[in-house]
Amino acid sequence: MKKLFGGLNLTWPKLIIFAILAGIYTAIMALLPQTNGTSFDTIAVTFEVWVLFGIIIIMNSKSNKDAALKCFVFFLISQPLVYLIQVPFSHLGWKIFVYYKYWFIWTVCCLPMGYIGYYMKENKWWSYLILFPMILLTAYSYATYLSELPFTFPKYLLIVIFCGVMMIIYPIFIFDNKKIKKYGTIISVIIIILTSVLALNSKKVYSTEVLSNSEENPFNDTAKVSLEDTTCGDVSIIYVQSIEDYMIHGDFKKECTTVLTIEDKDGNKQEFDLIIKNNTYDIEKR
Repeated sequence: MKKLFGGLNLTWPKLIIFAILAGIYTAIMALLPQTNGTSFDTIAVTFEVWVLFGIIIIMNSKSNKDAALKCFVFFLISQPLVYLIQVPFSHLGWKIFVYYKYWFIWTVCCLPMGYIGYYMKENKWWSYLILFPMILLTAYSYATYLSELPFTFPKYLLIVIFCGVMMIIYPIFIFDNKKIKKYGTIISVIIIILTSVLALNSKKVYSTEVLSNSEENPFNDTAKVSLEDTTCGDVSIIYVQSIEDYMIHGDFKKECTTVLTIEDKDGNKQEFDLIIKNNTYDIEKR
């Protein structure tokens, strides 16, 4: 592990190959339906893995200038490649590059970030201050995916573990100074504990309307609505003023497949197969 953070011979050809492979891998993870909404496609959305890549490049550079240029070139190659590969498969076509603007800003920022980041190799107390923003970025991803984890379990489990482990690994393997290792690890553990408490106290609840009153599916406030699997969440019939009609409202606590039943006052039942996903659902009458 120590070799990864300072013992590699990161030549320019190796860097370019690294950037191309990172771009191809990220595009594939973004395209595959099987990886959508899992730990594997987070690389296309948030920073945590790219923070690791940036630190590896910085720690294996030979100077401030070398670190700045290599970080810049790495992101200048990998990020556009992510979108270029997706062009033939996306309904947006070339318009998908509208999302690249955000990543291009960060790519430009890699010049000063790489230059300053190289000073982590000084092993001074202030060297940790340079690392600290990268730990906070990783902590933000940790909190984000941990709060989603109870709803989507186990889809984000790997990325949550990755973020937590990396926050501890960085100070241990980047620095040689024993005090920085010790206190840096303690700070990371404190951050993990605090963000865990906050994230788990703000568990995701997916609130949405799943069905409206119609000739095909009639119901009103005299009917009862329920889920076969009550652990999925809660459902109720509400009156929506904007459409002046009744709808079934759901507050869902996890991804699941269940049966939604509407029973009118005469005991007649309507049953629907309901599949709850992350921020969406499918419903079909039986």
